[in-house]
Amino acid sequence: MTSPPEDPLPLLNEDDRETALQRLREAYADERISHEEMDERLDMVLTAKTHSEFASALASLPEERPGTTSTIAAAGGRIQRRGAWRVPRILRVASAFGRVRLDLSRAIIEHPVVDIELQLGTGGARITVPRDAVVDVEGLHTGWKDLRYKPRRRSGLGGPKIRISGTLGYGRLEIRHARR
Repeated sequence: MTSPPEDPLPLLNEDDRETALQRLREAYADERISHEEMDERLDMVLTAKTHSEFASALASLPEERPGTTSTIAAAGGRIQRRGAWRVPRILRVASAFGRVRLDLSRAIIEHPVVDIELQLGTGGARITVPRDAVVDVEGLHTGWKDLRYKPRRRSGLGGPKIRISGTLGYGRLEIRHARR
């Protein structure tokens, strides 16, 4: 008889580590943990191999800050964000009939990973990401029209990871990298 695996969850990935590091930085900035405690926890996060080791490094830390999730919704019309706007950690965008235009090229992105969750009916969407961003569209489901996205040949290191998920009914999603 074999014993069950100690930690049946999948292996940790870099997004998990980045989110944990962000939580540690926020806790330290809010003076919830000391410098010494932050050093210990950073070491635990960076060397953890299982989810249980990872969880012990984050024990007693507050969850992500309030305000890290925002929702923009409209039944019809246009949803548009451009210029120097602050991008939350999780952005939910819902529109039944309107067009969506999100320009992140000059936006203030404070998180290493940003999740954009789309729930669009008949309107299309265009998302412009920073030049050095890495885009992940694995969780996106399109209905009527295909996604238009051409990944950059040389994605820059150090840029944010933009994960786009959700569903599009009859509209098309176009994702492009900023030119500058």
